[in-house]
Amino acid sequence: MQAGLGRYVGVRCLTSLAVAAQSVALGWYVYRETGSAFALGLLGLVQFLPALPLTLLTGQAADRLDRRRVVLASLWAQMVGAAALFGFTRMGHAGVGLSFFVVFLLGCARPFGGPALRAMLPSLVAREGLARAVALSSSINQLCVIVGPALGGLVYGWAGEGVFLMVGALVAAAAVVLAGLKTPRAALEPGGAGAWERAFAGLIYVRGNRLLLAAMSLDLLACLVGGVASLLPIFAKDILHVGPAGLGLLTSAQAVGAATVGFALAWLKLKRAGLAMLWCVAGYGVAIVVFGLSTNLWLSLAALACLGGFDMVSIVVRQTLVQVTTPDAMQGRVLAVNDLFVGASNRLGDFESGIVAGLVGAGPAAVIGGVGTLAVVGFIAARFPELRRADRLDGQG
Repeated sequence: MQAGLGRYVGVRCLTSLAVAAQSVALGWYVYRETGSAFALGLLGLVQFLPALPLTLLTGQAADRLDRRRVVLASLWAQMVGAAALFGFTRMGHAGVGLSFFVVFLLGCARPFGGPALRAMLPSLVAREGLARAVALSSSINQLCVIVGPALGGLVYGWAGEGVFLMVGALVAAAAVVLAGLKTPRAALEPGGAGAWERAFAGLIYVRGNRLLLAAMSLDLLACLVGGVASLLPIFAKDILHVGPAGLGLLTSAQAVGAATVGFALAWLKLKRAGLAMLWCVAGYGVAIVVFGLSTNLWLSLAALACLGGFDMVSIVVRQTLVQVTTPDAMQGRVLAVNDLFVGASNRLGDFESGIVAGLVGAGPAAVIGGVGTLAVVGFIAARFPELRRADRLDGQG
């Protein structure tokens, strides 16, 4: 089991490095060739849009097919995509449109791998160790979020478009590691449920499980009103006056805080998990307010690190609740719904932050977002007492 967990973490780490490095390289290429900030925003949107209609299919694939093979198919598609990007980006401006098409196809392939891979985790560790495993894998994933952009930038500066070959190599290494991971096939649902009933079962299950609905809704609404990631370039240039190097520090600070807390949670048992989640999302809101008011780099870095740490507690509680309370036969579909919630909150949150910042400025927009996050916590706490009462993360109470 421990060897299986190591392989699982290895696959997540390698794929996260690949995605982060590719994202930096693509952003640099697109902006170099177009000079358009709109094109950069469109790049993120093109990657997310396929996830909306594919949610029902990705969850079904994870629950009805061999999960390992589903992830391997997704990885092979990403390898082909990386090779295609290598060829198209070497065409200069003429390859921009083709690169966007490849990004769209990658946006179709990646959503199949995520739910199927994470649905394997409960079969790799004992139930009482699931929260620790989630915290460990999430914190290592955050480290990859820190290292990946730097790796992509360094390799791009050294080898140009060859960075996409490195991305393909990382994904290929993930496939090799995954090939040796043995997990049991997902248990099929009893009864004769029809295709449509099975497809919508994840949405129906989340709607009927108020604890899961509360945890997912809290994350969705908090990130929707309180996201600041898209505003960091404005803070770095116009408020803190720290330039590109300072932007790199700001971008990494949140991941550093998240990784630090994640490793701590891997060794600590979290009691009164629901209340801890609510308080930490409230802390997330306070950290956003402090960041929005700050004109000092070190205070801003500290606020972002705290923001990341509070967010990691929320991530661990939510993901563990999903995997502890969901039957194995439905893990993939429920995780696909969770991915849709997270993706929608992040992308739409970035859009909302940009709109508000354009109206009132980046600093006030962040403060408004932080206050809105506190309002969301109050609403969810009052609307879902089940979350306040949630205690342990091992399903035992």
